[in-house]
Amino acid sequence: MLMAAGEYRYEIRRGGSIIAIEEERYAAGAITGLRRSTDGANLHEVEATLDTDETIKRVSVRYSRGLFKRSAVYEVADETLRGSVSAVAGRNEVVVKLGRFREIDADLVLFRALILAHVRARGQSRWTGRVAIIDPNTLVAAAIKQNCRRTDEAGLRWAWEARMGEADEIELDAEGRIVRQRDSWEVEKVLAEFVARPL
Repeated sequence: MLMAAGEYRYEIRRGGSIIAIEEERYAAGAITGLRRSTDGANLHEVEATLDTDETIKRVSVRYSRGLFKRSAVYEVADETLRGSVSAVAGRNEVVVKLGRFREIDADLVLFRALILAHVRARGQSRWTGRVAIIDPNTLVAAAIKQNCRRTDEAGLRWAWEARMGEADEIELDAEGRIVRQRDSWEVEKVLAEFVARPL
């Protein structure tokens, strides 16, 4: 496996205060997780199925804020990500062209970690490619060019440009787990707990 199998708990902090918690699980063939704001108002849930190459084949996403709920299901078909977003107003079909490595990010830390694990497994110190990003609020997917580069000799620190002018700092531990991620708005995602679940 490209990443350590187990249960991950991330604290999302701004200005030293915890604003949300992410609880995720990575196992053979699947990534599951949820992010809940500390006030309980927002909930973002994701379930993804991986193939034998640890590439995402199917992903379902749910978002709720109070009584408002939205859900989406996407599947990889050839060179595209196809799906539908359902909300109170109805259903919208979405089709997005995938990049060469068919990377998908559903806005939990483990999705970024999986993309970075693929980059590291290929022995690259820098990478540029199209990523299908699923917006955590609208659940609509869009193809966005992203790039990353290693910033230390050991390969444990990376700079990640998700969009033009947005630069994230990512720190890994020796096992390849993301232990800290900080964005341009000084929001930090910090690994608070990891429990290994051997296969």
